[in-house]
Amino acid sequence: IVDLLTSEHDVIVRYNGGANAGHTVQVGTERYALHLIPSGILYGDKTCVIGNGVVVDPEKLLQEIDTLRARGIRVGTNLRISDRAHVVMPYHKEQDAALEEYLTSKTAHDQGNLSIGTTRRGIGPAYADKAFRTGLRTGDLLKPDLFAEKLTKRIKENNAVIKELGEKPLSPKEVVDESLAAGKILAPFITNTVVFLHGALAAKNSNMLFEGAQGTFLDIDHGTYPYVTSSNTTSGGACTGSGVPPNRIDHVMGVLKAYTTRVGEGPFPTEDSDLSKRFHAMGREFGATTGRARRCGWF
Repeated sequence: IVDLLTSEHDVIVRYNGGANAGHTVQVGTERYALHLIPSGILYGDKTCVIGNGVVVDPEKLLQEIDTLRARGIRVGTNLRISDRAHVVMPYHKEQDAALEEYLTSKTAHDQGNLSIGTTRRGIGPAYADKAFRTGLRTGDLLKPDLFAEKLTKRIKENNAVIKELGEKPLSPKEVVDESLAAGKILAPFITNTVVFLHGALAAKNSNMLFEGAQGTFLDIDHGTYPYVTSSNTTSGGACTGSGVPPNRIDHVMGVLKAYTTRVGEGPFPTEDSDLSKRFHAMGREFGATTGRARRCGWF
């Protein structure tokens, strides 16, 4: 739907989530799976913005840029990344995976499997650091020496947690070197996107489209807690995740299927195994990020 609407807009803004989201877009015979970059990148004349509400995994973002370029899609001045977007670090992914493993184990609780069913992409721990005010932001990548100092400290702190969860501690030097190398490539894209978006709003005949990442029931506040994601997926998240005020939003479009799907654990009262098998057989309902078969049920 975002791809369909993009032709009528000039700026496409992703405002929440991270590389845990997967949007599959088919153009002719070509099929693209996008995770961090807004779907509008497939149009050569649109500006795509990764807003401050997104948590950015440098490794995954660079992979996505390289994949698009290899397929002839331009990624340059048409992509802007907020300098306030938080960075997903390797220790976030280690913690995410280790915690899911622990919650899946029978030793976690007498009730058995308590896992949320995350994508294990480090999204929750990254947002936790943001709320805890210890996170690193993409703007920090523009100051390599200070970033290296902050990151080294954070790795040492998080290694204690990773070790406690039974995983191998990370090498501070290795993570710092990889992060700085990624930061050097991403630096030209990083900017104050709030200023850019307000400038776009002031321009005549400029239309802006906001692209969400997950469905309503995965909203951290309004979803089926605790089986939710770690950001606001509902329309209000477009404002907090971009810096565009509510009074500048003049149209909200909700997108729904005639049935419900879910990737992950949690209660699903209308889940129907026959319906799931039918859609799986058609090859339609698989997560673009994890490849997991989506659970399907009636609306």
